[in-house]
Amino acid sequence: VPWNRYPHLTPTALEGRLAARHGWDPAGVVVANGSNTLIQALTVVSGIGRTVVTVTPTFAVYAQQARLLGAQLVEVPLLPGFGLPSADLRSAMADRPGVMFLANPAAPTGNLFSEAQVEDLIEAAGQAMLVVIDEAYAEFAGGSLTGLALRHPNAVILRTFSKALGLAGARIGFALAHPDVAESVRKALLPFSVSPWQEAVAAALLDEPELVAARVEHALHERERIRTALAGLPGIEPFPTSANFILFRTADPAGLYRRLLAAGVVIRRQDHLPGAAGCLRVSVGTTAENDAFIAACEAAVMEVPQAHGGDR
Repeated sequence: VPWNRYPHLTPTALEGRLAARHGWDPAGVVVANGSNTLIQALTVVSGIGRTVVTVTPTFAVYAQQARLLGAQLVEVPLLPGFGLPSADLRSAMADRPGVMFLANPAAPTGNLFSEAQVEDLIEAAGQAMLVVIDEAYAEFAGGSLTGLALRHPNAVILRTFSKALGLAGARIGFALAHPDVAESVRKALLPFSVSPWQEAVAAALLDEPELVAARVEHALHERERIRTALAGLPGIEPFPTSANFILFRTADPAGLYRRLLAAGVVIRRQDHLPGAAGCLRVSVGTTAENDAFIAACEAAVMEVPQAHGGDR
């Protein structure tokens, strides 16, 4: 690699490989410095001076970019049990040009919305609103909704190398879109945003599908092991998940978080989010990391008499 030279303005070789992998027109593939960058670019293209619609709770970057770029932000609460509020989303999109962001599998809740539910929203959006389906965790869900974006030119699929492909530090994300949409998104990206190093790392991993498959299989096995362990603990309610993390509810999330932290285990508090009262979230890690979490969680839960309602 000639490191003294700037990279290509567009990483066409990598985009061509991803197009072949996903059965896509290469002109509709956009690779960027992480999917966060693509969220920003899509907000620039379709959200500035318009409306950004999303659900809550969800990935915070959607709302963050809407506020930063001066778009009108409409956040629609998920239904009880984190169901998709289809009717309210249709109302929010009605006669409003802009962009809607929907993580599927959802984050931070982990549940999966059906293809029929998502297609209903894409059709309701019409041509005035772009619908972005963020599939950061798709490999753990066992499927993708790329077919919807093939059928509907107002739909965009976002994918990332950060999760199942294990390259969060490399910052590689890509969009699958109609070529006209892709062209607009490229204009909103800074030049030379993907380095030769990122291209080389991505290409090397694409040469190792067995490695990726093994990593996904490991995560799914460990996810079920963690879920089973949590379900067996008193006062813990794990939610169904199609991602590489588990959201669970407890009566005293702050106390449990502190006790886990004291044991050297860091997870994420989510109890401040709308509809997620009492919730914490743990990501699936290595076998040793998962062992440490399960052991610390068992010890922390057993420390607290359940009748007293948790740590005071």
